[in-house]
Amino acid sequence: MSTPDDKPHAPARRGRGRLRRTIVAVLGFAVVAVAAGFGGFLAQLRGTEIAPHHKADGIVVLTGGSSRVSDAMELLAAGYGKRLLISGVHPSSGANDISRSLPEGQSYLGCCVDLDRSAVNTRSNAAETRRWAHERGFKSLIVVTSNYHMPRAIVELSHAMPDIELIPFAVVSDKWREEPWWSGGATLRLVLSEYVKYLAAELRVRLADLDIELNFDAPEAPATLGPPRRPATAQAN
Repeated sequence: MSTPDDKPHAPARRGRGRLRRTIVAVLGFAVVAVAAGFGGFLAQLRGTEIAPHHKADGIVVLTGGSSRVSDAMELLAAGYGKRLLISGVHPSSGANDISRSLPEGQSYLGCCVDLDRSAVNTRSNAAETRRWAHERGFKSLIVVTSNYHMPRAIVELSHAMPDIELIPFAVVSDKWREEPWWSGGATLRLVLSEYVKYLAAELRVRLADLDIELNFDAPEAPATLGPPRRPATAQAN
């Protein structure tokens, strides 16, 4: 049986109960949203390399993962673009360093390849790519980066230059093919880390559309699945 002293406290208990239920509902919704978003993110990750469906004015490769630059050079040699931008080249690396690591691309380095040493993360990759593309009047670009990095790269690039058609070419490493991401280890950590960065990029660009600027940027260490097949030129992504 309740006592008179219980009655004044009943509204407070009911209020705390509603608050707890609200918190649980919000957390549950957040968990479902994050899980659904992760599924959508995974659906964007290609498991095989697919040739671009058509040619473009230019090609941009975002350095930082194994074989990205060599694959981009192969696309240039095959005529998929008129010119190649290598974005995120380490300040200490020059054309000669790249030439030594990619002997098959030496004939193109002097005529058709530009080096961007300013970019230190994906957002600055996008800014430098925009400047390069607009200076040359390019209306379409093939984007070369690792499959796990492609969703975030497209978010940043499409936000920086909505007037330019972007054609993804996702590089798939041998390590990715050999070790499913869900098996744990380095691949799982990489995918989870990249998903968090992807969410941050999505949030930033959506808020930027509302004239709310947030800065999550920081220089990004190279993230690779296994040792690169070519000497690294990158300082980002």
